[in-house]
Amino acid sequence: MRHHVRRGDVRGAVLLLLAEEPMHGYQIMQTVADRTGGSWRPSPGVVYPTISQLADEGLIAVVAASGRNLASLTDAGRRHLTDNQATIGNPFRDMRGAEDALDLRASVDQIQEAARAITRDGSPDRLAEAERILSGTRRSLYLLLAADDTADG
Repeated sequence: MRHHVRRGDVRGAVLLLLAEEPMHGYQIMQTVADRTGGSWRPSPGVVYPTISQLADEGLIAVVAASGRNLASLTDAGRRHLTDNQATIGNPFRDMRGAEDALDLRASVDQIQEAARAITRDGSPDRLAEAERILSGTRRSLYLLLAADDTADG
């Protein structure tokens, strides 16, 4: 599921990461993806303009290091984080969503591994049975998605 990301979430995420250690843009994108279990992967078209804006505001400093621009939080940036902690929150947790969604992602990965093994080593009869199981599972998931959420409780 794709989450809608508000501009403040990106700003907050960048500031929070830079409070931990200086990073370059690619590190920021990778760390956000890691912390959200891959559910939020900010693009360079979002991260780099955010870095520029935060630098223009004096909240971060950017210096060239080893051929890359390394961003670090300034004292003003640390004060901003402290003063706005309630509104910034934890964008990583917010984007991760429920832990169940992450468990589902792991389950899907395991199903893919099993399907690859059947495809590689299974007999024609087992391949046909696997296709029937996967088709039925797909239909069941769509029915679950279409079900009235109010029936759950």
